Amino acid sequence: MAHNEHDRTSGTRRRSSHWFAAEGRSGMLYRSWMRNQGFGAEVFDGRPVIGIASTWSELAPCNAHLDRVAEAVKRGVWMAGGFPLEFPVMATGETLLRPTAMLYRNMLAMQAEELIRANPLDGVVLLSGCDKTTPGLLMGAASVDLPAVMVTGGPMLNGKYRGQDVGSGTHVWKFEAEIKAGRMTAAEGHVAEGCMARSNGHCMTMGTASTMACVAEALGMQLPGSAAWPAVDSRRMEVAQEAGQRIVAMVEEDLRPSAILTRAAFENAIRANAAIGGSTNAIIHLTALAGRLGVDLPLDDFDALARAVPTIVDLMPSGRFLMEDFCYAGGLPVVLRQLDEAGLLNSGALTVTGRGMGENVADAVCWNTEVIRPLAEPLQPAGTGTAVLRGNLAPDGAVIKQSAASPALMRHVGQALVFDSPEDYHAVCDDDDLDVSPDDVLVIRGAGPKGYPGMPEVGNVPLPAKLLRAGVTDMVRISDGRMSGTGFGTVVLHVAPEAAVGGPLALVRTGDRVELDVPARRLTLLVPDDELARRRAEWLPPKSEDDSGYRWLYREHVLQADGGADFGFLRGGRGSEVPRDSH
Repeated sequence: MAHNEHDRTSGTRRRSSHWFAAEGRSGMLYRSWMRNQGFGAEVFDGRPVIGIASTWSELAPCNAHLDRVAEAVKRGVWMAGGFPLEFPVMATGETLLRPTAMLYRNMLAMQAEELIRANPLDGVVLLSGCDKTTPGLLMGAASVDLPAVMVTGGPMLNGKYRGQDVGSGTHVWKFEAEIKAGRMTAAEGHVAEGCMARSNGHCMTMGTASTMACVAEALGMQLPGSAAWPAVDSRRMEVAQEAGQRIVAMVEEDLRPSAILTRAAFENAIRANAAIGGSTNAIIHLTALAGRLGVDLPLDDFDALARAVPTIVDLMPSGRFLMEDFCYAGGLPVVLRQLDEAGLLNSGALTVTGRGMGENVADAVCWNTEVIRPLAEPLQPAGTGTAVLRGNLAPDGAVIKQSAASPALMRHVGQALVFDSPEDYHAVCDDDDLDVSPDDVLVIRGAGPKGYPGMPEVGNVPLPAKLLRAGVTDMVRISDGRMSGTGFGTVVLHVAPEAAVGGPLALVRTGDRVELDVPARRLTLLVPDDELARRRAEWLPPKSEDDSGYRWLYREHVLQADGGADFGFLRGGRGSEVPRDSH
């Protein structure tokens, strides 16, 4: 048996050879224990060792089929002459994990980074699905900077209820409102919930999971067209197999995330997110990812780069259709080609294919112009994407998804109705005696990165039940938390600094007047400066009950929303230097 420590074609030393080509006791230990799985001696001949980082878990329903996706990746790796080894990383499933999956995104990123670095890997395939698994894996891989390719698990099939398409997430909010308004029975709601999620996969609306799959593709980290294939479509497995083949070639080419995830790639992702009507959560995740790579990406760039881009994808929650329709219409390559033809794409940005983004999408064809509209006939005109707001209520910024908001509320002045936590609001929102009017501004604080902790998706709280029964469909809501990408409404999010660290949101009192002016990008608390100074002198920080464990670590080190809510000590990369051998 030859334990060749060199690349069989270039003669350069592989990273995995430090384990599998080692002499003496160390090499014997590494090879012997791997052979207890039935691997033959020939797998240690110097071929690329490819890790498959899988967020499979039955506790993360969106990712519960990734074990089968991993098998397809393995086929591709074997076909290309590599040695695939699957390993688990944390599954941050949005649907079950409490208090919020966002609390654990950074843990996933840490776990992925350390496992990739600590093991005999030359490259890695990242298997994700639900919202936080995609950015978490990208963040970890970027910090190690070994060749990597993303494979997302794909959306569910379109939901079907009483002859209409229904979207996961989006229709949860709608059905809840219908039940509260008395227009839908609880029994009908139980039937409807089974109709929303009828196959494996993540949300099939343009929620955060679909958004981040498209963002990964727009960044160049996922194979062209692979973001949109439904989870149960056979072509999802084909593209996974192709990714397995491609990662072996990427190892040979030494094509690393740092060469792909450049400023140009982030600009492509921001513009693509605007064109698809993507989630505001993409801002948090892209900011965090850029911080891992040292890419300068201030919050205002998200607004500036998106202003020239119309929303052309007609998907819920902003539009009518769902991801299955988007896929069959041509998927993200059609969107990127249109951006390229309009001069809105950095076409030379390198991708995992080894080619530029423009070359990847040059032949993309749109098969349904209702779903993916021409730039000249958009769903929403340029300038109506996610806007970044500033003012004395959000000195470090806040965001609003204009395409999901009500035009009549984009300029609004109203009295604040303040709640110190989402739970405080939910305790009274169904109370007929709640003193609230449609013109009021609901302020939900204590939902930021430190305050909750974890910055949950609670900003789009349901409207008070008595207003729903009166036919009110939207109100201005302001929060230092986030909103599900499947949600909708005139909701100001990510207010920074958050209330828990003494941001101006902590000083708002019920009855204060708040002005929202989205066209002017302003969010203003109409209270005199001297009164705010007096309130600040009286303010006391909330007491934390976490004095140990991961939640303590999170509260102590998490950055604010404008810093991507990453841990400050994880910004910048740490590389893939081979750890010391203790054997």
